[in-house]
Amino acid sequence: MACALRWAVQMLRFPLLVSTFTTVTSLCLATTALAQESAPPAATSEPETATPPPDAPPPPPAPYSLPFQLRPAGAATTLRLDTAFAFYEDPATHHSGFTAVPILSFSYKVIKGLAPIVRLGTVSNSAPEPAPSGSGFLNPILGATYALDLSKELRLAFFLGVTVPIGSGGGDHPDADAKLARTAGIPARSAMDNAMFAVNDFTVIPGVDFAFVSGGFTAQAEATLFQLTRVRGSVDQPDSSRTNLTMGLHAGYFLIPAISIGAEIRHQRWLSTPKAVAAAPFTRDTTTVAVGPRFHFQVSKGKWLRPGIAFAFPLDDPMKKSSYKIVQVDIPFSF
Repeated sequence: MACALRWAVQMLRFPLLVSTFTTVTSLCLATTALAQESAPPAATSEPETATPPPDAPPPPPAPYSLPFQLRPAGAATTLRLDTAFAFYEDPATHHSGFTAVPILSFSYKVIKGLAPIVRLGTVSNSAPEPAPSGSGFLNPILGATYALDLSKELRLAFFLGVTVPIGSGGGDHPDADAKLARTAGIPARSAMDNAMFAVNDFTVIPGVDFAFVSGGFTAQAEATLFQLTRVRGSVDQPDSSRTNLTMGLHAGYFLIPAISIGAEIRHQRWLSTPKAVAAAPFTRDTTTVAVGPRFHFQVSKGKWLRPGIAFAFPLDDPMKKSSYKIVQVDIPFSF
């Protein structure tokens, strides 16, 4: 009987031991899992490579002082209205005259560095009495600019254009008033756009511009050759061909980001000797100087309005003899 009682007690103790063992085992497993989660990751033999920071955006290019009469040393999409207002007098009678020459230009950048361009112009002249007043259209110019950035500071731009000889006041029997108006328009543009007024000639126009741009300062030099060939108006135009050269220097400086000041010296010279130059040798060369401010407004991202106004005057005859004073209003919009 006693043996039976001891066996029963042992059987009752066994489930309790099993339950206790199971509980202790579960607690140990939970503690081990928690320790593994909180422990730092084991070091690997190869350290992780740090992700390099993104490249900083490049600094904006130095501001460029846009010339008044010279070409821009770059290729861009731009709509530009450039108007010259010239006040002068007849040196014999001292009667006053006034000429206005607006020129509308449009260039379009097709790829980086290349921009075709078209220029259209008109002339209106209130001649000194008793000469008649008149107006007319000028020869359009079709061309293109190819620009290179030689370095951060240096720019080089090549231009090649031709005229379409359809301007007013040409042919064998030109309208006298329109002819006088375009004759007066040449000095109004400082004799730098002669090909647009040579309405009887087809003109090939190669040119080059070189600019230094740094720290708000711009210095630019330009040279342009005009090879004129007569295609109509042999009575009015006695020369079958003529060769003309224009040159210019521009210097500009930004006083503040929104305002720059610019100065130019412009010179034109007949390399050949047309009959008109042979008759009046002092007309071979023309030199003018201009100075004025330009304003720079960012309309929106990538769109700029840069209006400017310059005052120009001659340094030699024949313009000095006629007391020329020129106001140039230039309104370019780049987008």
